[in-house]
Amino acid sequence: MKLALIGATGFVGKALLEEALNRGHQVTALVRHPEKLPSHERLNGVGANVHDTAALAEQLRGHDAVLSAFNPGWEQADIRAQFITGSQAIVAASKAAGVKRLLVVGGAGSLYVAPGLQLIDTASFPAAYKEGAEGARQALSQLREEQELEWTFLSPAALLEPGPRSGKFRLGGEALLMDGEQPGRISVADLAVALLDETEHPQHIRQRFTLAY
Repeated sequence: MKLALIGATGFVGKALLEEALNRGHQVTALVRHPEKLPSHERLNGVGANVHDTAALAEQLRGHDAVLSAFNPGWEQADIRAQFITGSQAIVAASKAAGVKRLLVVGGAGSLYVAPGLQLIDTASFPAAYKEGAEGARQALSQLREEQELEWTFLSPAALLEPGPRSGKFRLGGEALLMDGEQPGRISVADLAVALLDETEHPQHIRQRFTLAY
């Protein structure tokens, strides 16, 4: 497949890039700093600004799917607004480019820990991540209204960590997956496995899903 990957130099994006290339896909990596990308015969690095919808649409044109690991950066004071406007631009650009399949990696904050209660709204949720998580929650809420694109939103386990690729994990839906009394974990490498599996063999069209060990 010919894949467009947004945010390929970030924590999640690097894992997605490695998994996609290892599976033999042709990847266009859309990043702020293409010089940070590795050299690979099936990788084309492109400088991109997700907030420039018209330019982004041209860069996405001709791809089979868009994979988004977009994150404006935790150091951004306006991370919530940046998250929402960037996500809106990616949706609009995908539609303008005629790419129907959009797969988005979001956060765990909007997963449910009890009926009507999302993780982000619990007292134990870290304050340092709340603005970014709120942006991701609102981006998901807006994506749920999208009927033109065949979108999928992947929320990781509560603990997303560096670690090996095992290819073995549980999938879930809207609820936070637990490991006994503790929140579940997943390595970023296995998160990439799940998203590339979904890209190649869609099972969650216009749905959110999650995963954990």
